[in-house]
Amino acid sequence: MTSNGMTHWTVTFQDAPEMARIRADRPRRDAHIAFVRAHPELQIGGALAMRPEQDFPGAIWNVEAASRDEVERLILRDPYYVASLRRYQITRWGRLPARDVPVA
Repeated sequence: MTSNGMTHWTVTFQDAPEMARIRADRPRRDAHIAFVRAHPELQIGGALAMRPEQDFPGAIWNVEAASRDEVERLILRDPYYVASLRRYQITRWGRLPARDVPVA
């Protein structure tokens, strides 16, 4: 948990091959990008590929939120989320301070 009472979460997405069709839909892609930019709690996100030049079989997000339920609600509202094409795993993680501060 951070000093502001929030928790760090990583969301790992695994996509079915048909997800490429969703990513290729320009209006949906634009809506996804606008969604991500409108949610500062989604601190970083991006597509994952096992090899260069490979289509993306998934994605990853780092999210700061009070609860797992909050993270899940964010996922379900994302224009890229299609239940039949995208599975996800939510993992809580700790963060070591980068500065010389006491670790709780």
